[in-house]
This record gives sequence, C-alpha cells and structure tokens, in this order.
Amino acid sequence: MGEAIATGCIDLRQHLLGAVAGIADALAAQCDAEDAQGYLSRTSHNLLYDAGILAMKTPRELGGHEADLVTQFEVLEAITRVNPAAAWCAMVGTTSLGLPGAFLPEAGMRRMFAGERLPRGAILIMPSARAVPVDGGFSLTGRWSFASGVQHAEWIAAHALVGDGRAPPLLHMLVFPAGEASLHDNWQVLGLRGTGSCDISVEDLFVPAACAWDVAAQPPQRGGPLYRLGIPAFVAYEHAAFATGLARRALDTLTAYAQSKKRGYGPDAQTLADRALVQRLIGRGDLQLRAARALTMELNATAMDTVLRGDAVEPRLALELRGAAVHCTEVACEIVTAAFRQSGAGAIYEKHVMQGCLRDINVAAQHLMVSESAYELLGQSHLGFADINPMA
Repeated sequence: MGEAIATGCIDLRQHLLGAVAGIADALAAQCDAEDAQGYLSRTSHNLLYDAGILAMKTPRELGGHEADLVTQFEVLEAITRVNPAAAWCAMVGTTSLGLPGAFLPEAGMRRMFAGERLPRGAILIMPSARAVPVDGGFSLTGRWSFASGVQHAEWIAAHALVGDGRAPPLLHMLVFPAGEASLHDNWQVLGLRGTGSCDISVEDLFVPAACAWDVAAQPPQRGGPLYRLGIPAFVAYEHAAFATGLARRALDTLTAYAQSKKRGYGPDAQTLADRALVQRLIGRGDLQLRAARALTMELNATAMDTVLRGDAVEPRLALELRGAAVHCTEVACEIVTAAFRQSGAGAIYEKHVMQGCLRDINVAAQHLMVSESAYELLGQSHLGFADINPMA
C-alpha cells in the first residue's frame, strides 16, 4: 500500500489528509464512549489502521508511507481536531512500527513484520525495566507506564537498560509479542482517558538478540532519511501537532457556540459573540496559534531538508524542535483554558467538548517531551554550553 502511493502519482500528503477527512465523523462518534471506557475503541483503531494512518512512519520497503515530518504533523493535527484520544494513539502507534521497522536486525524485522499486512504496535520510551544478557538474547523484567493503545497491539517495543552489573547499563529497545505482557488496569486519570495508557509488565521474558538493538550504536537498517533524524526530532513534532490541533478544536467550538450562547438573564442578555472579551480571545488566540504552528512547521521542514541533503540534525536544531513543541503546548494550554472559562457553566459537563479539551491538554502537557526543561537546554545552547543532551 505505502509503496504504491510513494511511487505513483498520488500526493501522499493529500492522500493521508483525505483519508482523515473520510473517517472524521466516525472517529468523532467514538469520543464519549472511549472517554467513559478508558481506552480507544476497536472501531477507532480499525479506522486509523485501514486508512493507512498507522503506517505513516514505517519504511516503504515494509509497506509503510515513510512520510515527511510536515505531512505527519498535519495528519495528526487533523485527527486531534475530531478525536484527541485517537490522535494520541496514532502518535504512539506510528512510532511503534517506525522505529522497529527501521532499526531491527533483519531476523527480528522478519519476525515482527511477517505476513501480508503491517502489525499493530505500542511503544514504551521510559527505560523502567532491566534486561540481562543470556544465551541468544536477553531476559527482560520490568514495568512500564503509559502504554497508549496497547489494548490493540500485537507487538510491543520498549526501552530497557541492559547490563550484567559489571559495567554501566546500555539503553536498548526490545521488541516482543504483546501477548507476553500483563496489562494493569490503572488508567483512571484526568484527561486523555480514551487512550488506554495503562501500565504493562513482564517478568523473566526471553527476547531474542535479533529483536533488540542498542539505541546509541545501531544505525538504521532500512528506510530513508526519516530515520536519520534522531531523537527528539523523530517525535517532537507529534506533541506540537496534538497541541495545535486541540487548541484549534477549542477555538472552533467556542466560535460556533458563541453565536447562540448567552450569558446573564433577561431580554438584554448578550450572546458570547457580542462580548468584546470573547471577540478578543478568538482573534488573539487564532494569531497565537498560527504563529506557534508556523514556527514548528518551519523547523520541521528544515529538519527534513537537512537529512534529505545527507546531513545530521545539529544539536541546536534538535533543541529548537523540542522547544517549539513545548511552546505549542503552552500556547494551547492558554487558549483552551481561556476558551473554557468564557464558555459558561454548560462547559463543565463531561460530554461537553470544551471540558474534554481542558482535561486533555493539561494531561498532554505533563509529558516529558514538552517539559519546560527544554527551554533551559536551548538557553544553554545559546550561552555556549557544550555537549547538551536534548532529552536531558
């Protein structure tokens, strides 16, 4: 599927955005049920899978799209505007295929990507597990948090620290069948409820050496320039896209709501649209959002141009990409909070879109990728500090 699109006359960006438009109403219809049940519905996951969205980051030679960062940004942003939980699970699902697809050794790739269709995956980034080298592979034990979309996964990729206790451990990504993991029913949270981001764990699980790679040492085994971006460039844009999509969802909701909603009593009560404060919020918020979005799009386009030339993403650009994701998240928090405040008492009810936006953006803002520490690191770069880790 991905190969046909990549080599044919169809523009990939238009194809994927058209696919999102085609499933938007069906995704939107799942929001309330997913929020109540605490995980993404199979209906939504199938919609994302069948539309090819989850193949965005997978190498073309494996049947994926290998889409550029700007295209991926626009697609995730568009999904967020109709179903934020589905967008979050799409973020995670695409990466869970993209990284193993590009970096797994050949034998491991053949195991994970066996069959005529792409698998469904989940990925855990925090290395909260330990793996011990054993004959032929590793013995993996640990528990990870935030396994978004894992209820539908067939394979799981998870970071772990590998060592035998005689030397500092090394960060590896290990890939194993989802059925080998225990899922823990602990996703009772403020926002992003529909992502099903529960904990998972394994104990003494054997992972073949071919199903793991040393994150610092392993170069891409397949795929093109996309897989030379490094972290955070490979994932930072996702958080920016989620934030701008959610802020636009809130502004659009307020704009439509303002035409008929009145605040106050009596025949002289004004609609929200008549209030200068709401007018200012919508006008200023639109400009703020477009400015943050434009900066992020520019930086991601620069990152793609860099790797397409065969160059590496320099540390300053990597720091800027992460910082831009933080900025988009902060702008979105401000816009959504203000829009919720001006929407009146009706916005407090669970099925109102605005309170969902408020909960979701505040939970999304807790992610490590959009920690304010990114600003500190970028400032250090401007001040001439050396050897800055963009994910410190």
